[in-house]
Amino acid sequence: MIVRQPDRLNYALKRQVYLVNVILSKAGLDFFIAFGVVIGGSMLAGIGSVFLLLPPTSMMLTTAANLKIWAIVAAVGGSIDPMRVIESNIVEGHLSPVVLQIAYIAIAFLGAHMGTELVKLVCKGAT
Repeated sequence: MIVRQPDRLNYALKRQVYLVNVILSKAGLDFFIAFGVVIGGSMLAGIGSVFLLLPPTSMMLTTAANLKIWAIVAAVGGSIDPMRVIESNIVEGHLSPVVLQIAYIAIAFLGAHMGTELVKLVCKGAT
């Protein structure tokens, strides 16, 4: 009877592919959450300013600029947790989670910035 050893290389490869998928999924969600917070918030501010007889384009531009930092905070999952992850891993000498967390923050910033630029593009002709 032949006993087969588990294929460890195949298992390791599947695990790495799974981890990359998880990381890319989280990064994609962070991008679109930040993008949606800026776009949705500025659109609702524009609608509200119409009801209050205020100029909607200036309100949308101001709101988009003000929401950018909060969109990043909302996308990364809270205000202090990512900083704790960075701090605790630096103290322990693990740099991989630190780089990953900084990459998530950068991707969330990219989403928020693209949302702000889209609002500027939409409001460009109306100001």
